[in-house]
Amino acid sequence: MEKYIVRTKYLESLKELQKKNLVKVITGIRRSGKSVLMEQFQEYLKSIGVKQKQIISLNFEKLENEELLDYKKLHDYVAAKLSKNGWTYVFLDEIQMVDNFQKAVGSLHTKKNVDLYITGSNSYLLSGELATLLTGRYMQIRMQPFSFEEFTKTSSVLKKGKTVREEFVLDYLRLGGFPQVVDFTTEKAVHDYLDDVLSAIIRKDILSRERSVNVGVLESITKFLFHNIGSEVSSVNIANTLKSNKREASYNTVEKYLNYLKDSFVIYEVGRYDIKGKQHLKQNAKYYAVDIGLRNMLLANKETDIGHVLENVIYLELLRRGYKISVGKVESKEVDFVAENENGKEYYQVVASLLDKKTLERELAPLNRIKDHFPKFIITLDDYAAGATYNGIRIIHAIDFLLQG
Repeated sequence: MEKYIVRTKYLESLKELQKKNLVKVITGIRRSGKSVLMEQFQEYLKSIGVKQKQIISLNFEKLENEELLDYKKLHDYVAAKLSKNGWTYVFLDEIQMVDNFQKAVGSLHTKKNVDLYITGSNSYLLSGELATLLTGRYMQIRMQPFSFEEFTKTSSVLKKGKTVREEFVLDYLRLGGFPQVVDFTTEKAVHDYLDDVLSAIIRKDILSRERSVNVGVLESITKFLFHNIGSEVSSVNIANTLKSNKREASYNTVEKYLNYLKDSFVIYEVGRYDIKGKQHLKQNAKYYAVDIGLRNMLLANKETDIGHVLENVIYLELLRRGYKISVGKVESKEVDFVAENENGKEYYQVVASLLDKKTLERELAPLNRIKDHFPKFIITLDDYAAGATYNGIRIIHAIDFLLQG
């Protein structure tokens, strides 16, 4: 199923960057669809007349490419296959597995008529020497699992006969958007698959670099963060919680493990922003899971706070749309998301239900205290409230918002 869902947004980005003198760097959590995107783009190239011999495609997780895990052998192999006439399109999948890969990438980028695309499952791909080598000469495409809009294009047996509005959103809030999930017919199969995804991330993206990691402590920290999505936490909070659960970890260890999880795209950290003071605050960030299904699997579906789950999903959607996101502070009140792009700001509150009048008043209060004229929204799962406006603040149904992208 995964290969038939065209990742239109990402595919269009690659088309826009074709033949540009930039290395196209596709990053994202393992199994989010990076390899399939590269295959889809190669099919597009062939559809516009590019010959197969002009395409070099290597996946470094395949055993047949093991000899090329040496950067010099990789470089020489690719260089020998470059087209003498016209462009050569080079695709290097999971490039971080190649020792000193940055040397091969940097050299290939200097060659004439080479259009270079690389993928990686770690954000450190663009830290250190590669970033230095390619300063101003690369474009990063940040890939995530399926959006809700992409999810609705699937036809898993889990959703057979269901309508988008009534059931797809409930499935999405429960199962998440990893592309392979839509191929399974039982929730146990989904659970087992997502468990394997997390194990692969720990084994291939963390332990392969940091062999001293205590896997039990790492999993406990991940569970803590997934349990507390949408809540302010600090490394001290986490260390104290681990201690109370008989898992000792120092503040410095917690900080390191948080960075490993962020580098592997398991979690996203969102800082706080003082709206009136127009400054970013250093204390207590919030964290969100890269995929709500992965979160639900790890917590064994015991944590069903639909409000925070919805908030996580909305955060990921804003991220997909290219916003820079902060948690807003206005006096003593909080705004769930301050979303910024080249056009300005937007303010968002996310709440599962507005049936209780006090809940509506609580969600409106911080937005009403913001005196600028940027758009303000409350996103909810309540059908009856959608479309209403309060002092310029628009109420939007979550499904309508998720399908706008």
